[in-house]
Amino acid sequence: MAPGNLRPRISVIIPALDEAAGIARSIASATREPGVEVIVVDGGSRDDTVQVARRQGATTLEVAAGRSRQMNAGAEASSGEYLVFLHADTLLPPNYASLVRRLLASPQVVAGAFRLGIEGRRRSLRWIETGANWRSRWLQLPYGDQALFVRSRLFSELGGYADLPIMEDYDLVRRLARRGRVILAPEAVVTSARRWNRLGLFRTTLLNQVMVTGHLLGVSPRKMARLYRRTAAFRPLPE
Repeated sequence: MAPGNLRPRISVIIPALDEAAGIARSIASATREPGVEVIVVDGGSRDDTVQVARRQGATTLEVAAGRSRQMNAGAEASSGEYLVFLHADTLLPPNYASLVRRLLASPQVVAGAFRLGIEGRRRSLRWIETGANWRSRWLQLPYGDQALFVRSRLFSELGGYADLPIMEDYDLVRRLARRGRVILAPEAVVTSARRWNRLGLFRTTLLNQVMVTGHLLGVSPRKMARLYRRTAAFRPLPE
């Protein structure tokens, strides 16, 4: 708990790999409210990610690559009562800490995430946002790029993120939903459009749905991760 403050302390955990170009913005979005610690967990960056994070005042850890492994290590090292898992290319809304504290104060709420916002002016990105926010609200299935938040005690009880090479956020949210309500906060994060720009909107959406279907059908996570990496490496055709 933050010194001299009765509000629950929040730990923001950022897994990173070669994110030196943008991670300072993500850290800055997390540190603008008091009573917050920021932990950047690096998975072996070859650029200056760790140095940038330290200059921004974040605590840094270095572990073997793997988003699940990195986020679990950050959670284990954290001191917050509430955990926020933030992607390194995503910005939190200005009042995020107040929202997390207010929403997790309800005993019926076990976890939550923010509405999805994507950088860029293309109308098709607004369609992606609308679909993601509908899914998050009505199916209680937000994804990791929406900055999942949860009580640290419950996260520990559930064993944290499963050691999966892909779909770790989907797996955690489904387990959380069995324990109570997974809520969608009224404010939005802003995440980079880079993966949609790299692969194309249609192929990115299709690939995500293939990953969800494969996970539900019990396809080997390693096979799905290989498919995801091969597909994501393709250069998009002009749209």
